[in-house]
Amino acid sequence: MISIKQLSYALAVERTLHFKKAADLCCVSQSALSAALSELEKQLGLQIFERNNKQVLVTPIGHEVLKRAKDILLRIEDLEHLAGSRSEPLSFPMSVGVIPTIAPYLLPRIFPSLNERFPAAEINVVEEQSQHLVDMVRSGEIDTAILALPFPSEGLLSLEFWQEDFYWVTLKGKTHSRQTEITSDEVTQNRLMLLKEGHCLKDHALDVCKLTEQRANHGFGATSLNTLIQMVQGDLGTTLIPAMAKEQLTAANDQLSVIHLNEPSPHRRIAFVFRPNYTCLSSIEALADICKASLQNT
Repeated sequence: MISIKQLSYALAVERTLHFKKAADLCCVSQSALSAALSELEKQLGLQIFERNNKQVLVTPIGHEVLKRAKDILLRIEDLEHLAGSRSEPLSFPMSVGVIPTIAPYLLPRIFPSLNERFPAAEINVVEEQSQHLVDMVRSGEIDTAILALPFPSEGLLSLEFWQEDFYWVTLKGKTHSRQTEITSDEVTQNRLMLLKEGHCLKDHALDVCKLTEQRANHGFGATSLNTLIQMVQGDLGTTLIPAMAKEQLTAANDQLSVIHLNEPSPHRRIAFVFRPNYTCLSSIEALADICKASLQNT
């Protein structure tokens, strides 16, 4: 009889392409993992992995087996969630993905309330870019993800809980730095720096300001909003940041002017995305309520 443990071990090897690393990931000895996978291959009558002293490869038929193994484990997980769906929200461990332009600014706000309201909650946070998180939700690697919309997530449902605008950051004394509002036309008159390709905040900013790639970044491609702020402080240009990051990034620096971008609002929408058959919606709703409450004073 094929076991859940065998399938889990096989998927761990697929993820790491290394038997020792997969064994560590599964908290078992390498010999135990190897024996379980050898037995699985024997039961199926086919070879899932090619291995030698230097590398591990997935065979063509192995890819098909592992694809079905993922689906089986996902259905088992949904079955377990269904059994607990009538329980209190967040009474089961939960994995939540968050994009880098939200995680550092939202998570410190929500965890005090989360610990107070749901002290037994066990939340595992994964910080990745949007496309990777969408793929992880679809495959069942994580339960849900917090994304900035709009973003392509066909096949998934969304629960929107927040909307926010962008703010333009420049050094005091520079052109437009005394204004309380700024238009996208005025922003383009300055050296605008945005995040590198792959960060949806960049796409949202370009869309809101009706800018092309060529009219932004000026050769820069930062990987974090903190880096962009440091570049502004160094008089290398200006940037745009979301409202939830404004206080954390700029409040302690009196050299910076922070000016609201006067373009049609909201500039981005924040939502949880999840699979249509996900059975612990009450947990996502509870998290969304906590997130919304924590952002009320933004």
